[in-house]
Amino acid sequence: MVKTLIVPGLFGSGEGHWQRHWLVDHPEATLVEQGDWSRPALAAWRSALEAEIARHRAVDIVAHSLGCLLVAGLGGRPIADRVQGVLLVAPCDLEETERLHPGLIDFGAMPRRRLSFPSLVVGSLNDPYMRFDRLRAICERWGSRLIDLGHAGHINIASGFGRWPGGYDLLKVLHGMAKGATPAMPVRQSERSAPTSRQRPFP
Repeated sequence: MVKTLIVPGLFGSGEGHWQRHWLVDHPEATLVEQGDWSRPALAAWRSALEAEIARHRAVDIVAHSLGCLLVAGLGGRPIADRVQGVLLVAPCDLEETERLHPGLIDFGAMPRRRLSFPSLVVGSLNDPYMRFDRLRAICERWGSRLIDLGHAGHINIASGFGRWPGGYDLLKVLHGMAKGATPAMPVRQSERSAPTSRQRPFP
C-alpha cells in the first residue's frame, strides 16, 4: 500500500489548515514532523523527510509552500525511488519567502532539477509568495503539470482553505498520471472555502 506523507512549510500547518483536515479525513496519512518549524534548515528538514520515506516501500507526498521545495529537492537522490508521485500546493519562491521572513530560513537555492517522479503543482494567480509567471517557469523546469486555482492566495487558512476535498481529487489525478493515464481535471469548487477561485489545467 502506498503511504501518503503530509509535508507542511514554514511554521507548520496549524489547526484548521487543509493539511490538518487531510490527516483527519485520511487516517492512513502521516505528518512529516520537523524539529523546528520556525527556523527551517534544509539539511535537518531533508533528513527528517528521508527518514520517514525510508520507513515505507512507496509513498505519495502532499506538500505545501516551503515543503514543496523540500520535496522538489529530492530529485536525483536515492530515496526518490520510493516516491510514487507528489502533489505540490502553492510552492513558494525562496527569494521572496526569505524577504518576507528575514533571517529565518536556511534552505540554499531553489530546486531546478527535473523531478524523477510524477508531480502535480497547484498554484494561484495572487499568491504573495510566488508570482504566477515564475511558478509556470519553475514547473517547466521540474517537468510538473500545473493547475491554476485562480485568485486563491497562498492556498492556506488566510485565503479561505480549511477542509479542501478538491485536494483529495487531485491526488487521484496524480495517481492517474503515475499510471500513464490523462484523467480529466476535477472541478468541484463548492467543496472548498474559496468560491471565487477557478481551477484551470495547464499542460
